[in-house]
Amino acid sequence: MISRPLLVAALVFGLAGPAAAQQRAVAVTFDDLPYQAPEAALCDPDAARALTRDLIAVVAPLDTHGTIFVNEGKVCDAQRAVLLPELLTLWLDAGFEVGNHTFSHINIHQNTAEAYLADADRGAEITRPLLEARGQKLRWFRHPYLFTGETPEKHAAIASGLAERGYEVAPVTIDNVDWMFADVYRKAERLDDPALKARVGEAYVAYMTTVLDFFEPYSAEITGGREPAQVLLLHANSLNRDYYPRIHALYLARGYRFVSLGEALADPIYSHADSYVRANGISWLHRWTRTDGRAIRWEPEPPEWIVAANRGTAEDLAAAQSAARTAP
Repeated sequence: MISRPLLVAALVFGLAGPAAAQQRAVAVTFDDLPYQAPEAALCDPDAARALTRDLIAVVAPLDTHGTIFVNEGKVCDAQRAVLLPELLTLWLDAGFEVGNHTFSHINIHQNTAEAYLADADRGAEITRPLLEARGQKLRWFRHPYLFTGETPEKHAAIASGLAERGYEVAPVTIDNVDWMFADVYRKAERLDDPALKARVGEAYVAYMTTVLDFFEPYSAEITGGREPAQVLLLHANSLNRDYYPRIHALYLARGYRFVSLGEALADPIYSHADSYVRANGISWLHRWTRTDGRAIRWEPEPPEWIVAANRGTAEDLAAAQSAARTAP
């Protein structure tokens, strides 16, 4: 587990040199709140509080100006009315903004636009009054899976329905599929294998570097040579609890400053039209590229062993690791 996040970030920032002078900006967002964890943990008040506090303790001191996106249905019915406000209050007190990620993390490809919007409404039942009690507005919406509708009709109905409800959509430009690495990390936790956890974590940080190497120049193509403010998608999980400081330090070393979601979306690129209607959840950089009539260039794939481990069970992962260690 990574310790002393401020020291790590400060050290890397101090060594960043000329990169730190670049005018890059990133808004950090975390999806699937309260946590990517077994249902039992999120219905156990003590366990849910511990998961939340441990992640906040790592992220908050780094001054990310972050935004979290909540699935209210992650907390079981018996605990939701009391426990969820308590967990969200911890984030609000730490300075984070809170957005709607729907109640059940609904898949639009398997539902009607009407059902999708109803799930979004249900996903605000606790969050909205909690924010209003603080004099704040439930402003942001993030599409589950980054799916915005696989037909023009669904795409338009969802967009107009969200606008009618007063939401601003929170796009994503940098997606490093951290959820896939996090799944393998949880399997390593279940196997109680510290070496495997470290291998997953190092692969995660290395892949983020590869993703930035791709997305930075790719984003500049859309804006005529200027890198726009980026929006990074991460998830609330044990991988980021342990490795987010390394990700944060990486961004600092590449000359990024951390801004609020609102500040990032003030960049003119976010007024770009989006007519992408495929059954796929992708970066808005790809959506804008396709809308402009140009061919999408896809980001590099994660390491093959991470992809395979994500598809298999913890036992499959243990067997693969054992075979690798005993191979001549």
